[in-house]
Amino acid sequence: MEKMSLTALAREQLASAERASSGRSAHTVYGGHEHVLRQTMIALAAGQTLSEHENPGEATLQVLHGRVRLTAGEDAWEGSGGDLIVVPNSRHALEAIEASTVLLTVAKLPG
Repeated sequence: MEKMSLTALAREQLASAERASSGRSAHTVYGGHEHVLRQTMIALAAGQTLSEHENPGEATLQVLHGRVRLTAGEDAWEGSGGDLIVVPNSRHALEAIEASTVLLTVAKLPG
């Protein structure tokens, strides 16, 4: 069994994002290409975005810190610490309204 502090990891990733020229940082918490389930901690400095991209499978976004906006076409959802957003099965983008960390969970079936 493994245990880790998501709070500590979020703090570390946000500090990395603030230092990075891209204004973002990511770390695989669990899984990877060989697993169906993947969890990735993503940190974005205020105002940074992950540009529109395809949904890789069933996915949720848990906001750990800050405020984010997930957009898909004309639809938009805002989330703040403690919120869980179901990622739509379509192209979407993520924007940090303020410095934020999120936990992206994806179930990707092999194929």
